[in-house]
Amino acid sequence: MECSFALTGKDYVLVAADTTASRSIVKMKVDEDKIKTLSPHLLMAYSGESGDTVQFAEFIERNIRLYHIRNLYPLRPQSAASWIRRSLAESLPAESPHLYWIDYLGTMASVPFAAHGYGSYFALGLLDRYHNPDGSLEEGLDVLRRAINETAQRLVVAPGNYIVKVVDKDGVREVKL
Repeated sequence: MECSFALTGKDYVLVAADTTASRSIVKMKVDEDKIKTLSPHLLMAYSGESGDTVQFAEFIERNIRLYHIRNLYPLRPQSAASWIRRSLAESLPAESPHLYWIDYLGTMASVPFAAHGYGSYFALGLLDRYHNPDGSLEEGLDVLRRAINETAQRLVVAPGNYIVKVVDKDGVREVKL
């Protein structure tokens, strides 16, 4: 029952993911961080079987770091998303913020907002209606709060806690809702 949400604003990308790690109907952990910081200005949210997703996220993080070490400059978001997509397909700072949706088959799309998991059934309509691409960080947090509250209200087994991170010109940081 994993849920993750993301949206772009005028000069930021906001990413939230629930903190529950579960298998079938059993909660294993309630403080799992499902958002990997890949570089000072690059985040990746992930979900799925915990062993596979953590290993894949660490693989991506280390290879992006290796690229930075070898070339003395970091990958930009579009290049990093393309490299991740290519990595997925083979196995089966930017001028403005970018948010990419990449599924397990390697399909990639640049999107203004995203929702994944059962929470997406409730959140996508809200994100479509209230998302303002030129909005401030506070407006983005309000929209994200709406999506999380709607999911909590309507989803029978809604996750209780979320980690929220923002990436902007100052880098990656965690924010409170």
